[in-house]
Amino acid sequence: MTDARRLPDDFLWGTSTAAHQIEGNNTNSDWWFFEHQENPYVKEPSGDACDSYHRWPEDMDLLAELGFTDYRFSIEWARIEPAPGEFSNAAIAHYRRMVEGALARGLRPMVTLHHFTTPRWFLERGGWAAAGSDELFARYLTAAEPVYATDVAHVCTINEPNMVASMATAYESVISGRPLPTTGLPAPDRATTDALIRAHHRATETVKSLAPHVKAGWSVANLVCRALPGAEDVAAAYRRPRVDVFLEAARGDDWLGVQSYTRTLIGPDGPLPVPEDAERTLTGWEYYPDALGYALRHSAATAPGVPLIVTENGLATADDARRIDYTAGALEALADAMDDGIDVRGYYHWSALDNYEWGRYAPTFGLIAVDRETFVRTPKPSAAWLGEAGRTRVLPTTA
Repeated sequence: MTDARRLPDDFLWGTSTAAHQIEGNNTNSDWWFFEHQENPYVKEPSGDACDSYHRWPEDMDLLAELGFTDYRFSIEWARIEPAPGEFSNAAIAHYRRMVEGALARGLRPMVTLHHFTTPRWFLERGGWAAAGSDELFARYLTAAEPVYATDVAHVCTINEPNMVASMATAYESVISGRPLPTTGLPAPDRATTDALIRAHHRATETVKSLAPHVKAGWSVANLVCRALPGAEDVAAAYRRPRVDVFLEAARGDDWLGVQSYTRTLIGPDGPLPVPEDAERTLTGWEYYPDALGYALRHSAATAPGVPLIVTENGLATADDARRIDYTAGALEALADAMDDGIDVRGYYHWSALDNYEWGRYAPTFGLIAVDRETFVRTPKPSAAWLGEAGRTRVLPTTA
């Protein structure tokens, strides 16, 4: 970076959320259905979540007051198209009001078009792997055009498609009773992987045809596979279907989203459990802030020439001081990557709010605490610490 740890003036500085995780009562979605099935992976349903479907103005007020300049949020396909080919003008208008509300508060909106959830009818017809899924996705994006066609500079087509493909494998395991691996990520379903790549390219074409000014990309969960000596080939083989094919699909895009939280250690026989002496987060992951630097470098090498945006990075912890320490370390790794010429255009922290973390509320990633009964929002010290960089344009440190 040209000035030590100073952000470029046009650097995106924000937080991320996902509709299903904060809105509440997303009853027409596949995840709502999944939450209410008997399975060992869901500890509790999402319910009211953070009630952000109604309280989004308060959320945005807080983010703007804290100093953030950008906000990444998703729109919910299950609300916009509750039945095949039937579109809700009210839902479209709701999300358009969110775009306008962000701008009115000085927050540049990044709109995610798909963040893990689909309408239940889409699941019942076979999900992403069913024929014509890319056409249905494009139809939804065409209907949702009023949300993003003006005043939105960045659109994320699909959040973590590699995780979506792995969840397809997990879903089939739940239905069939087959066990999932005890370490590492399930192998992504191949048909779902191929369909998601088609859907991303179709979505990019659709968005560009309706709003040529919008910069389109997708975000990939970079697993940061760290090989033990002699296990480099094993790590590469493990990583390829889970990460690299999705990074390669982003070649030629306007930008690529990098999402990073921890690392996966790979030995001669595959992924290893978290070391016994390692600090763990509330998700059970290893505390490893340096992962972001590795993720940025690997993404840049696999999709050369594509600008990068960190669309998620954060820590599930009840100790906000550790959140600050972790984020400071991750930002140090980000700055080092930028100093080495990696083209990073922005950073969005996960998450703005303590929210529903896909099966439970216990892992708290939020910069802002949310009372589960009253929905009162309480910013944590990390929120002010991180938000201040939006005003000063200088990366924060713990010093």
